[in-house]
Amino acid sequence: MQTPCYDIMIIGGGPAGANFARRIDSEKYRVCLIDGSDEAHPKPCGGLISPDAQAVLAKYHISLPKDLLVSPQLFSVRTIDLENGLTKYYKRNYLNVDRHEFDRFLLKMVPPTVSVIKAKCIDIAYLNGEFHITLKEGGSLFTVSCKQLVGADGASSLVRKNFFKNKPAQKYIAIQQWFPAQNMNPYYSCLFDSSTSESCSWIFFKDHWFIFGGAFRKKGCREAFEKQKQKLLALGLASEEALSLPAKTEACEVLRPHAAYGMCRGSKGCYLIGEAAGFISPSSLEGISYALFSSEALAQAINRSASPKKAFKKYKRKTVPLTLKIRLKCLKRPFMYHKILRGLVMKSGIATIKPYEAAR
Repeated sequence: MQTPCYDIMIIGGGPAGANFARRIDSEKYRVCLIDGSDEAHPKPCGGLISPDAQAVLAKYHISLPKDLLVSPQLFSVRTIDLENGLTKYYKRNYLNVDRHEFDRFLLKMVPPTVSVIKAKCIDIAYLNGEFHITLKEGGSLFTVSCKQLVGADGASSLVRKNFFKNKPAQKYIAIQQWFPAQNMNPYYSCLFDSSTSESCSWIFFKDHWFIFGGAFRKKGCREAFEKQKQKLLALGLASEEALSLPAKTEACEVLRPHAAYGMCRGSKGCYLIGEAAGFISPSSLEGISYALFSSEALAQAINRSASPKKAFKKYKRKTVPLTLKIRLKCLKRPFMYHKILRGLVMKSGIATIKPYEAAR
């Protein structure tokens, strides 16, 4: 049986992969998208569409149907410093969505000229000028090949592991648990506690669910997660009853790029986009806006180039603003994650909002 061969194959059906599949010229190229998402175990994610991601969607003239939205919609962030005992509020405008349905929404916009295969990618090899991808669908294995490969497969990218081992990135384990909500809180809460995590943790609500999660170093990640839960109880930020019986626990790898390393756009003919490329906020771990922007940049680069070499050069040039943005955020990190600096910033009250007192 002859192995199907495509001009371009995309590994990953999240926002980066789906948006690239939608924007690449699939009349000119034979394009195939491999969607390996697990319907029963969706990726842990806040599902908050940031202002930057909203801006990209606006440029596409995309509006979200109400079925994607969940309660409550969010207009501020409650920042909680567990070490300094400080709480401040900052104005932010997030769209609170069902992340799984949002991903499906983007996939539905992929044109019929793109072949979509629902399968897991388990191996990739480069032989005789082509990429050979081994896929698993149900209990069956089969192989497809392509001339150009796009890795949109997130923090655990198989494309990056196979072809860019010399471009490591710091990884954390994101863990979150879902609990039945006893009441509805209007805030997205961002928590900082360097004694348990070098990154941030979060609390938010989705319809009738209370969700607590955070990003932790791999070693001892579950212990650190449980320790942080105990701190929430001790400070009265959650009740014993609220955190007693999680309906589900989710975990996945997440990247955190640094100013000098962690980002990798691939090479000619083998490209990385979204979190697979290290395009994710090093401070908030927001990645949807970076996924949309980088996938658009690569689609434009390939559509307007005569060769993979020229396409890669153009892609690098188009994503310079992203790399600069991430490096600037890396410089900002100490003011968020260093106990003393964070305390000084929060005590200054810069950019904070003060909630009105309750009516008498």
